[in-house]
Amino acid sequence: MAYAYWKSGKMSETAVFDLFFRKNPFGGEFTIYAGLSEVLKFLSNFRYSECDIEYLRSVLPPTEPAFFDYLKTVSTKDIKLYAVEEGSVIFPKVPVMRVEGPLPIVQLLETTLLNLTNYASLVATNAARFRLAAGNQKALLEFGLRRAQGPDGGLSASRYCYLGGFDGTSNVLAGKLFDIPVKGTHAHAFVTSFTNLEEVKHATLASKTGAQSVNLAEKTVEWLEKISSILNIIPGETNKGELAAFIAYAASFPSSFLCLVDTYDVQRSGMPNFLAVSLVLHSLGYRPMGVRLDSGDLAYLSNSVRRAFMTISMELEIDYLADLTIIASNDINEDTIHSLNQQGHAIDGFGIGTHLVTCQKQPALGCVFKLVEVGGLPRIKLSEDVEKVTMPGAKNVYRLYSQDGHALVDLLQRLDEPAPKAGEKVLVRHPFHESKRAYVSPTRIEPLYKLYWANEKLQENLPHLIDIRNHAKQELAKIREDHKRALNPTPYKVSVSDRLYNFIHDLWLANAPIGELS
Repeated sequence: MAYAYWKSGKMSETAVFDLFFRKNPFGGEFTIYAGLSEVLKFLSNFRYSECDIEYLRSVLPPTEPAFFDYLKTVSTKDIKLYAVEEGSVIFPKVPVMRVEGPLPIVQLLETTLLNLTNYASLVATNAARFRLAAGNQKALLEFGLRRAQGPDGGLSASRYCYLGGFDGTSNVLAGKLFDIPVKGTHAHAFVTSFTNLEEVKHATLASKTGAQSVNLAEKTVEWLEKISSILNIIPGETNKGELAAFIAYAASFPSSFLCLVDTYDVQRSGMPNFLAVSLVLHSLGYRPMGVRLDSGDLAYLSNSVRRAFMTISMELEIDYLADLTIIASNDINEDTIHSLNQQGHAIDGFGIGTHLVTCQKQPALGCVFKLVEVGGLPRIKLSEDVEKVTMPGAKNVYRLYSQDGHALVDLLQRLDEPAPKAGEKVLVRHPFHESKRAYVSPTRIEPLYKLYWANEKLQENLPHLIDIRNHAKQELAKIREDHKRALNPTPYKVSVSDRLYNFIHDLWLANAPIGELS
């Protein structure tokens, strides 16, 4: 296309493109916008090297040599990018970006802008839905690197899961690059690599104060007998290889002792073995953290483990043992969390090992990049599917708030229209259905666009990931609960001004061919 534009003399024609989507993912009624930081980094570095141009020479059909000289001059110096703030809640039909600049250059940006926005917003939205399902008090840990869409997809997913509301990641590189808290536990393989207590018979650990040092295996066996008596468990039933693994782990990480307890049997082996080692740590001045459950009936097992913790806590008068953390994993998805909440459980957090298609119904957001203006003249794309008709011309977007502080409607207007004012009645219209219209008297107006890129440089400072994460949390709080609920959420209204409505439909009639009946 760039060559055809160039050959047609359209290199200098100024175009306006909108980047938007038509449907929220996962059967929901909101989306978290993400990927803007990466888009701006891309614009900062967009150019074609000599190597790039030589490659294009080799793969393009016969092309005039002067076109490659033109490609050497391509840059973003004439590009302007207006966008919604990253981390914002966004809705279908609202352009999250308005890109202005020379037609061929903006067209060359299309695929990358879509790529950087689609996946990022999809993962961030997925994460936000997990957060809403789990509630604000439970930890959400992202364990998905091994199942992610390649290393780049895994790194991006860790970033955008954190943006959407997760608390940490097992992806150490993501922790390093994006300053995300790194969390994790040992694997089943670590447990099954041990077979008996002989392997840890020399394992010792000094107390936290350094006042004493004990043989961990000997002390753990003593505590296991006491625990088994309290919990009515046969001491010999617990798996000794598992016990050895827990001892080895405690010797290595006495201050962050959290064990995977379902390798053999949670109630008759994993849980008592964990408690025995934990009590040795307690006697040395350390506080164990908790357990992870990775299989079985998570509601039943978490409640069973919590009862055991509380029993030992009361019997031994160690208060904090009753509140040890219980983390659940095992292909946790949004529906699983809702189901667990209905059943009742004692889970304090979830380890999520899947990002997208393996845990949700809809694997794509479907952002599109559509031309809406060239040379100051509007452009419209028509379709037999009304939802695919574009809204022509450059536009501004405003979010109108109700008296209770919640977002009420997003309003699109033509650029030369005056902005709506708080307290003044505004007529808002559905862009394509004539009868769907209403008056709104907003108490607060929020312009959604900021100019992020112009004159080949950033116009706004890029926020840190934690700031974008906090913005997403604040934005979700402004959306009514019925828009966010998992089952049958209320659609959020996106409207156009009366003037933009008439502009769209006049242009529609002017461009639609008139048929003839015969």
